Amino acid sequence: MVFNVVEIQKILPHRYPFLLVDRITHLEKGSYIEGYKNVSISEPVFQGHFPDHPIYPGVMIIEGMAQAGGVLAFESMDNATQEEIANKVVYFMSIDKAKFRSPVTPGDQLVYKLNVIKNKGAIWQLDAKAYVDDKLVAEAELKAMIVDK
Repeated sequence: MVFNVVEIQKILPHRYPFLLVDRITHLEKGSYIEGYKNVSISEPVFQGHFPDHPIYPGVMIIEGMAQAGGVLAFESMDNATQEEIANKVVYFMSIDKAKFRSPVTPGDQLVYKLNVIKNKGAIWQLDAKAYVDDKLVAEAELKAMIVDK
């Protein structure tokens, strides 16, 4: 399954400047998702991080991976109607084993790859990795819960 940014906005509540997934390129319901974000110098975060040496913040990478995970969780809700999904939101529960391996800079395409470690009801545990040019730049284990708005 492939989703463009307009379709992603129908799934996630995030909007500019905090929608951090541009496209979903692969999705296997209940198990795996892959997508990307094109990192641009025009993003507001670079006004302060850092003006003379722009580095995309690690917390933004984690959030982007989490948003991709949110798409996976929502799209894996087979028995839910669109109306039911529209009344739900995904909340972070924990971020574990976070590691930042290499800086991400403007012009990079940040590829998110997430595998489901465990899903029990509304709780999702994900192994999340981010790559630039096939090089691992960040990773974390994310846990989130789907809740009513």
